[in-house]
Amino acid sequence: MGGEHYDIIIVGSGPGGGTMAWRLAQTGKRILLVERGDYLPRTIQNWDTRAVFIDALYQAKETWHGANGTAFHPGLHYCVGGNSKVYGAVLFRLRERDFQEIRHQDGISPAWPLGYDVFEPYYQAAEELYHVHGLRGEDPTEPPSRKPYAYPPLDHEPRIQQLFDGLKGLGHRPFHLPVGIRLNERDARALPNSPCIRCEAFDGYPCPTNGKADAQVICVDPALRDCPNLTLATNAYVERLVTDAGGGRVTGIAGTRDGQPFEARADLIVVACGALSSALLMLRSATDRHPDGLANGSGLVGRNYVRHNNSIVLAISRTPNPTRFQKTLGLNDFYFGDPGGDYVFPLGHIQMVGKSDGAQIEGEGLPRFLQWFPQAPFDWFAKHSVDFWLTSEDVPLPQNRVYYRGGEVHLDLTETNLEAHKRLRRKLQSMLDQVGIHPHLIDRTLYLGQNVPIGGTSHQAGTLRFGEDPATSVLDLTCKAHEIDNLYVTDASFFPSIGAVNPTLTIIANALRVADHLIDRMGASDVIPPPRLFDHTDPREPLHA
Repeated sequence: MGGEHYDIIIVGSGPGGGTMAWRLAQTGKRILLVERGDYLPRTIQNWDTRAVFIDALYQAKETWHGANGTAFHPGLHYCVGGNSKVYGAVLFRLRERDFQEIRHQDGISPAWPLGYDVFEPYYQAAEELYHVHGLRGEDPTEPPSRKPYAYPPLDHEPRIQQLFDGLKGLGHRPFHLPVGIRLNERDARALPNSPCIRCEAFDGYPCPTNGKADAQVICVDPALRDCPNLTLATNAYVERLVTDAGGGRVTGIAGTRDGQPFEARADLIVVACGALSSALLMLRSATDRHPDGLANGSGLVGRNYVRHNNSIVLAISRTPNPTRFQKTLGLNDFYFGDPGGDYVFPLGHIQMVGKSDGAQIEGEGLPRFLQWFPQAPFDWFAKHSVDFWLTSEDVPLPQNRVYYRGGEVHLDLTETNLEAHKRLRRKLQSMLDQVGIHPHLIDRTLYLGQNVPIGGTSHQAGTLRFGEDPATSVLDLTCKAHEIDNLYVTDASFFPSIGAVNPTLTIIANALRVADHLIDRMGASDVIPPPRLFDHTDPREPLHA
């Protein structure tokens, strides 16, 4: 094949690919980072609820199909930094027990082939790299850690501190959420030199001040500035991975860039497009040697898709909630079950979510009980709402998969563990009633864009699971494809299970782990210091793009 030759090509610039590029660029190796999209624009629309949520301005303009043939728009974002540009930046470690087999009502969450101890040092490095603010010792389920958080916990604003104190008074153990954020604050107020300004438009919005610790801000831009050996190709769609005649090695990539044919070659290929898109790339790369898709001798490429049971609910407070930055409180008391209850299976995780405004509530469609009002009081309800994100684990099923049929993308999903999620919701409702918040909860389904179910493609994982046996896994323990000598994957595709906390920190930690393996494989060493963050208080370093 043609095209320029690199030591390493990385496909995808999100947390898995961007972090990998940041780490490997320090070796001086010649690296091409390929991104399907471009930089998101920095405009006032980044903070516009209607543009981001209702019009889905930054969401991929694609139509996929569910198992029943229903069309939907996946909650994907093709841009430098990937989905981290609009994520909520809550960066949890999986719990230590999440790496072990866990029984749920609807099946088994399988054990990982590697234990928590292998990932722990990389979790620590990931937290430090992505500026995670938190406080050890509050969360009753948190796994062992060798160090405290490098950055202090985010301050609760008064209404959330009141909720925190009320939950503690009931005997619960709320904690400060671990948030990846570039924030300097005092008494819940951003200081003048802080990139983050503690605004309402953080969770789910692109951050125009670069205060969110996303893959572009933390890894891609600093590495491009400080490492001349790293090249970024934007608006470059990889149609397929190209293999040698024997089918045992990938020689490069082929696709289009800005609508024109595009090829490049490399000794090592890292795929990090996101669990759904990476599986689709493998399927598109079928050859005579790999007729069912690249690395698909097991038949598992695209299967065992997991994505959490997620929901967002608004509780109507009896007192106004003037909070601006609401995403500071979490609760894991029911993560592994209901202490003293009659349900023996795990329920999941509760955390605060970004503050709703009137446009979001209006965009949901009129909730049934609001129809009693002659005029829809959207702004009033937004001012009195306290907003929560609930997460319960779903179990991997081989029939839950992404695939092509007739040239169209199909995503089959059989939901599991919905009973646990319902019980978690009832637990939240009961607690809020006891702390003076109206027990009626309003569902919010618009969070990732119009007509996209909140559980649809959020927290995607598991489509290229790793393991020791090529018959039951796609990747080996280093996340190299069993059947391909030089092909690695560093997004959430490798997850055998997903736990019930946000998966991004595990993606970042694993990218650092696999990067160490690749450095050893190449016999490389660091010749460039770690790229430093842009100093946005220095007028000589303006905000990027």
